Amino acid sequence: MKVIPITQHAALRRLELADAEEMFWLTDTNRLHLREWLPWLDIVTNVADTRRFISATLDQDSRRQGTHFGIWYNGRLTGTVGVHHIDWTNRKTSIGYWLGAQYTGHGLMTAAVSAYLDHLIFGEWDLQKVAIHAATENKKSRAIPERLGFKLEGILRSNEFLYDHYVDHAVYGMLASEWR
Repeated sequence: MKVIPITQHAALRRLELADAEEMFWLTDTNRLHLREWLPWLDIVTNVADTRRFISATLDQDSRRQGTHFGIWYNGRLTGTVGVHHIDWTNRKTSIGYWLGAQYTGHGLMTAAVSAYLDHLIFGEWDLQKVAIHAATENKKSRAIPERLGFKLEGILRSNEFLYDHYVDHAVYGMLASEWR
C-alpha cells in the first residue's frame, strides 16, 4: 500500500478494492455537489460500480499508465486524485481530482495535488509535463493549478458534455523545469 504524506493529518493512499464502500458512500452523499462538474455520476449507482472503477485503476497502475490515490484526512476518505493516461513517448500526462463538499475550502486539494506532483509526476515517473483541464466556469477547480503556478495554455471550446450541455475547458500546464 503506497502512502504519500500531505500534512500531519492528511495523506494520499493508493486506492484499493477495500476502499470501494467508503468511496461509494462519499460519491453518493456528494452527488449534487459533484454533478455540477463531473460527467460520470449517472454510471456510478452502487458499490459494485465503484469497485469496477478501483479495479480499473489498479490495472492502469500495473500497466504503468498511472494510478489513482484516495485523499485521506483524519482517517476518512475525502476525495481522489489520479492521472488519466501516461504518454511515455512524450513523458506527459493529465490529472483529475475531486473532493467531497464538506472538505473543500481548506487547501486540502491544493496540498494533495502538490504532493502528487512531487512524489509521482515529477518524482518517481520523471515526466516532462502535466496538464490539468477544468471547466472554465469551475472557479474552485481552476484555482488549484493557478495556486500551484501552472500556466494557462488555452481554452478548449465545447470540450465536455455534462448531462445536458457542453462546457468549455481551461487547460493548464506545468513543465518539470518550472516545478518548484
